[in-house]
Amino acid sequence: MYDTVSADTGVEAVIIRRAQDADTSTLVGLAALDSAEPLTRSVLVALSQGRPCAALSLDDGRVIADPFFRTAGAVDLLQLRAEQIRAAERQPQRSLRRRRIAYRARA
Repeated sequence: MYDTVSADTGVEAVIIRRAQDADTSTLVGLAALDSAEPLTRSVLVALSQGRPCAALSLDDGRVIADPFFRTAGAVDLLQLRAEQIRAAERQPQRSLRRRRIAYRARA
């Protein structure tokens, strides 16, 4: 399942999504550009102009970015999305039955 967020930075759109298995070589290449170790496991990727420009590990918060590309805005978006995901994971999930009851009460 894709978890995609898109934002307009004023110049171009940035898409934030979860990395998939097919992104492994892309993440290795991005890490090499940044002279860093590749990110593994749970990773968010920022795409700008259709290409990966930055990535963030949801496990340890480490960021890698293309040093030849303006990535500050993309990194900010990655960090914001990571905070949203962590906050959602901390909240206890209400049962489907409770959600239906709450929905009916609002109607």
